[in-house]
Amino acid sequence: MSYQHKYVDGTNIHFPVGKVVCIGRNYAEHAKELDNPVPTEPLLFIKPGSCVVALEGGFAIPTERGSVHYEAEIAVLIGKPLSTKPSREEVLDAISGFAPALDLTLRDKQAELKAKGLPWEIAKSFDGAAVIAPFVVSSTFPDVTDIGIRLTINGEVRQDGNSAIMLNPIIPMIQYMAGCFSLQAGDVILTGTPAGVGPLNVGDELVLELAGVNSFESVVR
Repeated sequence: MSYQHKYVDGTNIHFPVGKVVCIGRNYAEHAKELDNPVPTEPLLFIKPGSCVVALEGGFAIPTERGSVHYEAEIAVLIGKPLSTKPSREEVLDAISGFAPALDLTLRDKQAELKAKGLPWEIAKSFDGAAVIAPFVVSSTFPDVTDIGIRLTINGEVRQDGNSAIMLNPIIPMIQYMAGCFSLQAGDVILTGTPAGVGPLNVGDELVLELAGVNSFESVVR
């Protein structure tokens, strides 16, 4: 695997690339835009580490597999193991960094599988389905309930959200995840996407940012 976790200064992070644990429909307006019910409990799914690629330098999408949708998300890097019922303090201590990321979805394939009542990992876990920018250290955000995420495509802001409006805030979300399956150093949490998702096209120019902290330019290949 060519991808390796790193910080914004270019320093490689010694944690191995683990699984990517995602939460679906964590912003009410996003659930509504896809005509999905708002979950009454966290909706979790996992992407394998093999699907992670770097945002820098551009990334490829599988154009031959139907519409590929972008979903901008706040990524959380786990730096220490967490298991059943961790305290708030243990979760905060285990967070190593934050980064903007893209959860890519084969939307046509997902709709087809959902209509049949089948699992939809194929639509979420293909190679390149998790696009992650470099991380900033966790101390950058003393208040994890106020982290902004923004995606601009071809000069137009498409998504602009904040952890303050998540249905499941970051700390309780990670506590819930750790109660379902152990989290290890090198795992990444994708915390859900705000409204405004849509299709990507080859040649699209992107700016993905943690609002007010950093921004990264990239292009779809």
